[in-house]
Amino acid sequence: MEYVILGILIFIVLLLIILLVKGRDNSDVTEKLGRFETNITKEIGEFKFSFTNDLRKDFDTLNEQVQKKIDHLNERVNERLEENFQKSNKTFTNILERLTKIDEAQKKIDGLSMEIVSLQSVLTDKKTRGIFGEVNLNYILTSVFGENAKGIYEIQHKLSNGFIADAILYAPSPLGTICIDSKFPLENYQRMTDKMLSKEERELAEKQFKKDVRNHIEAISSKYIVPGETASEAILFLPAEAIFAEINAYHSDLIKEAYNKKVWITSPTTLMSTLTTISMILKNIERDKYAKVIHEELNKLSHEFALYKERWDKLSRSIDTVTKDVKDINITTEKITKRFDSINSVNVEELENKK
Repeated sequence: MEYVILGILIFIVLLLIILLVKGRDNSDVTEKLGRFETNITKEIGEFKFSFTNDLRKDFDTLNEQVQKKIDHLNERVNERLEENFQKSNKTFTNILERLTKIDEAQKKIDGLSMEIVSLQSVLTDKKTRGIFGEVNLNYILTSVFGENAKGIYEIQHKLSNGFIADAILYAPSPLGTICIDSKFPLENYQRMTDKMLSKEERELAEKQFKKDVRNHIEAISSKYIVPGETASEAILFLPAEAIFAEINAYHSDLIKEAYNKKVWITSPTTLMSTLTTISMILKNIERDKYAKVIHEELNKLSHEFALYKERWDKLSRSIDTVTKDVKDINITTEKITKRFDSINSVNVEELENKK
């Protein structure tokens, strides 16, 4: 920009010199040219100084504005970075917490798997399965009737024929005394539901499973139904819901056979429901047992209340009589008081003067 202006000024100077040369002599031209050059140089210097200062100020102002913009932009970038860092940190913390929970859950699953394997190893033994069924049965009885309910049920009750039932329930009539025995046909059930075995092996296991259940039904019917001592029915308790569901869903012939043998097949859930119903019946019987006594006591209380009412009526009449007498006495008292007031108001001297 400076060079353009300077070139224009030089061009103007040269043009003026040419004009002066044409119009006047050389001496005047030289003198005036010198003065003009001096003035031009001075003007050019002042203009250059002013232009440089203005340009510097504009540049400083522009630089300051640019710096402010850069600072503001840096602040915004820092804020965004800080915000994103906090979000990233929070997300990372949540991920760590979830990983910790997943790790804990995995440990619990591993522990549960070990317990299941341990339970399976325990249930492979028939005697252990029998104990498991008895403990489960005892837990259900205790949950429904409470502990030490001797008048309602007993554990390991020995019958007159020498057989010992896992539990005996003293239900109200017409049910009577019901024996409950726990059975757990597990091996063949597991084989018949094992998809790893061939179809022939599973069918053979199914036949053996049904045979096991029939043997249990026959044993309970012959051992725990004693005429004159127990009810005409007994309960077969299966401590596994899956086996109970299998029998009810796919083996209706076993249900029919149990019905003919007067044996009820139950699972933990159905046995709990049955015992809960019996518990409610027992409570209603106990309530009805004392209903007559309560009725007699209410009659006695009604008689006593009738006597109380009669005596209260007599007392009320006596109180009314006394109240009437008190009112009469009060009236008489007021009359006597008025008489005395009248007598007190008489002036004796006036009476004598009148005489």
